Amino acid sequence: MAIERHGTTQRYSDICAYGDTIYLVESPRTLDSNVATQTHEVLAGIDQLLRQAGSDKSRLLMVTIYLRDIEDSVAVNAVWDRWVPQGTAPVRICVEARLAHHDFLLEVAVVAAR
Repeated sequence: MAIERHGTTQRYSDICAYGDTIYLVESPRTLDSNVATQTHEVLAGIDQLLRQAGSDKSRLLMVTIYLRDIEDSVAVNAVWDRWVPQGTAPVRICVEARLAHHDFLLEVAVVAAR
């Protein structure tokens, strides 16, 4: 079975899929905004990437949310809880981490089913 890659650059792919499993990471684009705004943006990006890969947010399997400041988890959870469809919550962890760009307040890694 072949590995599918979409949006591939020298450094990363936007989406990788193997069989019926999809892997992706999304980062914010608006760097001068608060964590709620960045969370909305990241989740909208995840929606778009999942559609591109033939899936949607009801098929999330595991999500890792990386936060620059773990105190932001309250604001992130408020946005997340409105976004994830009732009864479809994936396995999820939220951790504090040093992120790739100093203006990123979060990054999100996703594993989903098609």
